[in-house]
Amino acid sequence: MTDPGTQKFPARTDRVLDVGALRALAHPLRVRIFDMLSQYGPQTASSLAERLGESSGATSYHLRALAKHELIREVEGRGTARERWWERPAGGIELTNPDAMRTPAGRAVSQMVMSEFLRNRHEQLADFSERGIDTETAEWRDAVIISTANTRLTVDQTRELSRSIQALLDAAVHTYRDQTGEGVRPVTIRADVFPLPELGDER
Repeated sequence: MTDPGTQKFPARTDRVLDVGALRALAHPLRVRIFDMLSQYGPQTASSLAERLGESSGATSYHLRALAKHELIREVEGRGTARERWWERPAGGIELTNPDAMRTPAGRAVSQMVMSEFLRNRHEQLADFSERGIDTETAEWRDAVIISTANTRLTVDQTRELSRSIQALLDAAVHTYRDQTGEGVRPVTIRADVFPLPELGDER
């Protein structure tokens, strides 16, 4: 199998969400729906309702709101008038729109959406840490990494590290995004690189 880290892929072009799209996402259930479509692929309002513990009427309403701003789309050639399938288009999104961040309302909606995404990430990680030991096979447990590292970098070194990690993640997603078959299951990949607050001079 070819190592995805050695292949060349198209340059990453994330969609910068405008204020309207950010507002459409600024709802806890819509963020969960968006994440579910990202992680598990196409779903219907009914399947989402079952997975998320909501009514199909609620998930259908929020799906339409997300579709209005092209955050998701209907799957072509699949489903019926009564049972529509929805998917998230491939590609990344950027939640920190510079134009939105210039106003208090824009900053507030950006922060709300970011907070919901981070809360969902934390809940998924906490859930895995609680159930993984008991429910996952030894092979899957051995394949997992949950790690935190600390070092001291300049801003240029931090940027280089972030871009290297992002390139590796992009390569894996591009190579395996549509993979199916025995033993294949959704896997979430997390990477956080950010500066810690400066400490005061304690001398």
